[in-house]
Amino acid sequence: MSKGRSGNERRFVEEVTRLLVPWGVPPAAARLYGYLLLCPRPVSLDQISEELGISKSSASVAAKLLESYTLARRHREPGTKRALYAVTEDYESMIRQQNRLLEAFAEQLNAGVRIAASKGVSARLGEMADFYLTLRSAMEDAMRRWKRSRA
Repeated sequence: MSKGRSGNERRFVEEVTRLLVPWGVPPAAARLYGYLLLCPRPVSLDQISEELGISKSSASVAAKLLESYTLARRHREPGTKRALYAVTEDYESMIRQQNRLLEAFAEQLNAGVRIAASKGVSARLGEMADFYLTLRSAMEDAMRRWKRSRA
């Protein structure tokens, strides 16, 4: 990060990076997310590139990946084609996306239950499907409780 950022801000970004990389988020995208969390308004790819010390193409790829994860949102600068990026304000979107994946995976596991050659494999797949559906349900309950606490 640029020298204009405080040491605390640099440490924050690096800590976010350290936490997200084991989840499969590429380092550039994880650093960008940490950086965007601290930005008070949308920033351009030029700003991102300069602040994080990465190429503009790497910044673009990272920003698009964060968009696909629903962690960042693209804005347009009025009167230009220039894209600006900011963290999304829709905290639930990523969880809804994860819940759809959990449900689809559970459905696939249950399909495996029906075709498994042995009772042991069938039982294991059924237990896994139940686990993922329980996890999905728990996340939906948590989102509902969070929404109620904000109302």
